Amino acid sequence: MQENPSVQASTVTAHADKVPVPQKLAYGLGTFHDMWGHWLYPNIGFQVFNIFLGVAPWLIGVALFANRVFDAIADPLFGWLSDNTRTRWGRRRPYILIAGVIGGLCFPLLVAVGPGWGTTTIFGREISNYFWFMIGSSALFLPIMSAFKVPYDCMGAEMTPDYNERTSVWSFRNGVQKFAELGLFFGAQFMTMAVWVGATNENVWARIKQLLTSATAWKAAPEGTLPNILLGAQVYCTVLGVLMAIASVVMFFTIRERYYGNLASKQDKVKLIDTLGMTLKCRPFRMQLLMKMPYAMGTSMVGALGYYDTVYYVCRGNLGEGAVWNFRMGIAGMVFGFLGIPVFSYIARRLGKRHGVMAVLIAALFVFAATWWLYNPDIKWLQIFATGLIAFTGAGFWMLDGAIGGDVIDYDELETGKRREGAFTACGSWIMKVGMALGAGASGVILSVTGFDAALGGGQTEHTLFMIRFLLAVVPIAGILLALVMIYFFPLTPEKMAEIRQQLEVRRGKV
Repeated sequence: MQENPSVQASTVTAHADKVPVPQKLAYGLGTFHDMWGHWLYPNIGFQVFNIFLGVAPWLIGVALFANRVFDAIADPLFGWLSDNTRTRWGRRRPYILIAGVIGGLCFPLLVAVGPGWGTTTIFGREISNYFWFMIGSSALFLPIMSAFKVPYDCMGAEMTPDYNERTSVWSFRNGVQKFAELGLFFGAQFMTMAVWVGATNENVWARIKQLLTSATAWKAAPEGTLPNILLGAQVYCTVLGVLMAIASVVMFFTIRERYYGNLASKQDKVKLIDTLGMTLKCRPFRMQLLMKMPYAMGTSMVGALGYYDTVYYVCRGNLGEGAVWNFRMGIAGMVFGFLGIPVFSYIARRLGKRHGVMAVLIAALFVFAATWWLYNPDIKWLQIFATGLIAFTGAGFWMLDGAIGGDVIDYDELETGKRREGAFTACGSWIMKVGMALGAGASGVILSVTGFDAALGGGQTEHTLFMIRFLLAVVPIAGILLALVMIYFFPLTPEKMAEIRQQLEVRRGKV
């Protein structure tokens, strides 16, 4: 396609293209499932299964790799199914309701274990039975999350045809996501509070009552005590699961599928083979994948190291103090993430999404380099800026990546004549999750390479602490540099998208 120089991009969104604020906010509620259903488990997996239950870090890494693979297998299926679904409620909303409610109610089952499960001997090696539980529970739960997440992500490209309004939709989504991310950080503190010291299944209801009636129950566990992290995780996941189910119901009754009635409901159904093969023929889509995969892999490979850096380097092995700081850092992440959204949204509106992403990545290079100095046992509050600034850039990156997705699908519609949001979402998700599975799996290996030994507590070697700090900075920087190269050559500028929209509306009318 040749660019038409007479078509000019506009920074003003037509009234008909704007999405009502209640719909944007409701769409953001789906991040509860994304953050908690997908990412809480990797966050608390090491605390519950390594620190409390004693599972080897490399086994947890393998389990996290496996659960991303299960996730990736299910994504193409539900992308294909949702593209081909025809109901009075649309293509996506039925999945958001049914899978969202079921997923929320099943969420606590991921930590439905008890002490003393023992081991199984395989080829002369003792393998913890908790490892097999992690594999099995993920294989059952994550396809439910895929049934929700793929149709949910599709909605982000279907709510408006406007280049800049898509950035606004994803700004609201990422703004709500900051509250969900707070749930990730608070989990560590919740599971190590004083109320869980001496807690058992027999007295759990009494402990829950303490949480509702006593402020002291929310304090960190005293130094030298070991709270029942497992029981705390079970209660926490139950509360979050209920919120996930409620969010699904609200979304179903609030958001609308703009492209369904006049366009998608009338098009031919998409073949399953198109979900992966045909989408990869789209050049802007390939470039988008090659941009975000190294960023995501680089950050996921060291995802657990930030927690270990706080607890074992800054706080010298004090789990309670580390959890308190982790929560404070979560607050900082929420605040700085909120600040990042309007900053990078403004840059994208003024200069285009491509330049907005470039600004994000350049800022992220400096942030990860600075973590070497921001995690400091002598000035503990500096680590708040480490997490805050990572969240500042991360919010901008994922907001703009999501907004770019709708532009890629418009490009594909002009080429193929079909709206295939499910195919693109599923294909992108499949490739990303395989990559992130490798990253998550490598996280356990990386932790083992550092020489970390949970039995040593705060007595980790200087070499271990050095490697944790070094890898936390270097691995993400390598990924960011690769992402920067890819986005530099990305072709969908504001002018190009204005031309594409004009051609689409001449062909099939407005939506």
